[in-house]
Amino acid sequence: WARSSCVVFGVSSHFVVSRLRRSRFDGISASDLLFAPLELPSLRSQLCASAKAIVVIIFFAASLAGAAPLHMPFDSPDELLSARLTMEERERVLALLKRRVDERLPAAYLTHEAWFAGLSFYVDERVLVPRSPIAELVENGFAPWLAGEPSRVLDLCTGSGCIGIACAYAFDDASVDLVDISSDALDVANINIVRHELGDRVQVCQSDVFAGLDGQRYDLIVSNPPYVDARDLAEMPEEYHREPALGLASGVDGLDITRQILRDAAAHLEEGGLLVVEVGNSWLALDEAYPQIGFTWLEFERGGHGVFCMSREELLAAQQWL
Repeated sequence: WARSSCVVFGVSSHFVVSRLRRSRFDGISASDLLFAPLELPSLRSQLCASAKAIVVIIFFAASLAGAAPLHMPFDSPDELLSARLTMEERERVLALLKRRVDERLPAAYLTHEAWFAGLSFYVDERVLVPRSPIAELVENGFAPWLAGEPSRVLDLCTGSGCIGIACAYAFDDASVDLVDISSDALDVANINIVRHELGDRVQVCQSDVFAGLDGQRYDLIVSNPPYVDARDLAEMPEEYHREPALGLASGVDGLDITRQILRDAAAHLEEGGLLVVEVGNSWLALDEAYPQIGFTWLEFERGGHGVFCMSREELLAAQQWL
């Protein structure tokens, strides 16, 4: 339950679980929190077993995400874990908890903060909650797939801008374009550019995939586009339906945007350039749609799937099937 819940909360499940095992707040343990008389008897009576797990996770998510009372960074010393909450702080956490249960809002929307590749990002209902396994690729400099350090990077379908901004940290001399069709998403991306003081190297551009990028070429294109198929979208938990549908839905098989990317990416890559795309659960549909193309599916130490990479040369060779 920890891993699945943390997907929505934007918090590392390994980190949270490790702290759940040894943390105490306000004189009670995390497990005690489920049963203590917290002046919300009606809330407690609503909690099923899975929701009780969510209580623990949201308590820690709210405390650790940065916008909640404790303002504790992820690298806080263990000694601080015995700190007690004041009554005012406790009430603020409980208010967030009640909204999490009653409104089914992802915790990141309540705290307006999510973490990606070790970096803090502002998020709200205008963008998806960052949770892509591409973070692991960024942290490793896209090795061994990327030949050399890129001069120009494109984060296509950027949302909050987390992938592109993380790339700017990974590649000190690179300029980065954050592209999205949604002006609302780009407003959030701009907030994060300012937050990370990267305005000299990172900029936003409104475009429907590559339509507004005539003549622009990049050494690295990274995209976490909408890729949820119609069936998965209909069956998703309510929390996911709090996210913008524009960032999730991509046709019957989840590949409408991915097909556009595959057709047009080569024209926007420099020689030797690399395309990295996440398609999540739609990876099987992509393999079935293009059996002639040998997609390179990447593996992740921290979990995740459905991410492929292709060089410019591979994309050009595949054009006959696209």
